[in-house]
Amino acid sequence: MIGHEVLEYWWSVPACLALLGYGRSLAGVTRAQRAVWVKARIVEVGRPAHGASQKPGIPVTLAFQDPSTGREFTLAHAGEHGAAIEVAWVGREVEVRYPPGQPLRFAVVLDADGEKSGRMGPDCAVMLLLIGLVIHATVRWGHPAALLGFGALAAAAALRSPDIRLVRARNALLDSAVAVPARVVAVTKDVYVDPDSGENVSHAPVVTFTTRDGTDVTVLSRTGIRDPGRSLHRDLTIHYAPTDPAVHTPDLAADRRSGARAVAFIVVLLLAGVAAAVVGAVRLT
Repeated sequence: MIGHEVLEYWWSVPACLALLGYGRSLAGVTRAQRAVWVKARIVEVGRPAHGASQKPGIPVTLAFQDPSTGREFTLAHAGEHGAAIEVAWVGREVEVRYPPGQPLRFAVVLDADGEKSGRMGPDCAVMLLLIGLVIHATVRWGHPAALLGFGALAAAAALRSPDIRLVRARNALLDSAVAVPARVVAVTKDVYVDPDSGENVSHAPVVTFTTRDGTDVTVLSRTGIRDPGRSLHRDLTIHYAPTDPAVHTPDLAADRRSGARAVAFIVVLLLAGVAAAVVGAVRLT
């Protein structure tokens, strides 16, 4: 079998990876499924230093109990153990996972639902397979196949997107938002060098506020604050959801506009995908 004939079977690689991954998930032997998952609570909250990087998030101390031994662990986390924490208060719970018997190797997971099933890897393999099949069909049958394939993928992506649900849930929480005074206590700074545009600087203010029930909240705010690089010691008003201070914004109107744009993008993506798929199907017939 010559080279180009072998390439005809490229699809077997992502297909086998997907089948292997789903098989491991069904058998419950993926790394995520074998890990120990526990709730950790924040027992101490620090502050990023002014001018430090935003990447580690907010330094916190976490406490959790190993269910196999009953031993309590109190460990520091500043972005080096899994996901960085960007909204913190004493008593907040986050999910952590670690290999059985190795709690010191814990990792914070903010999207636990996406990892616990062990299907993230095979889902990615399926997506690569579908994209590859569309490209393959485009090479064989031209632009109509591209319209049909990529249109169908775009529509499927829009239908599977959680953005509309998340925007609605956020808006519902902020409908009863409470406004409290806040203050910028530090501004983080990261410098990125782009070969084309040169040096780019990113600032993220560190904001503190106290809820009506006396909970002190520290936030690494990436959006919503005007001129963030010059915002140190600025007084603000924060609107937060009474049931979840992690849902907050310095500008309710801007927050709703941002949500509306996200919803509009998904709707446009769905309509464009369906239209492209229909046109491609008609041209192929």
